[in-house]
Amino acid sequence: MEQHPNVTLVRNALEAFGKGEMSDFGEVLAEDVEWHQIGGTTVRGLAEMMAQWPAGDDVKFDLELHDVVGNDDHVVALVIAHVTAGDLEITYRTAEVYHVVDGKVTERWAMSDDTEAINTFFGQLSEQTA
Repeated sequence: MEQHPNVTLVRNALEAFGKGEMSDFGEVLAEDVEWHQIGGTTVRGLAEMMAQWPAGDDVKFDLELHDVVGNDDHVVALVIAHVTAGDLEITYRTAEVYHVVDGKVTERWAMSDDTEAINTFFGQLSEQTA
């Protein structure tokens, strides 16, 4: 059975993100994207979205796409993420819901198996790069 085009879009975006190909990842996001992060913070706009991601060769995201399903409006991705940054490391699971309009992600929500650990990890990472 052929994948829905929105499933392919999100799958390719997540694979690009996992490879550190941020320009390819950013191409699928709408200019006015609303990115609801784990823990309640919302990032608004593509420029802010791209600026807030940790940069550098030291930060590695390894994403395993457990499943990606979707339709004309929404895509749900079940993701296992392993992130390393220097001596910091975390593995967590997320369920991510994407709203897709005209081939662009306009909004994303994420739920995790350990919000506190994720927020602590990325808080430490932000402190290191500040």
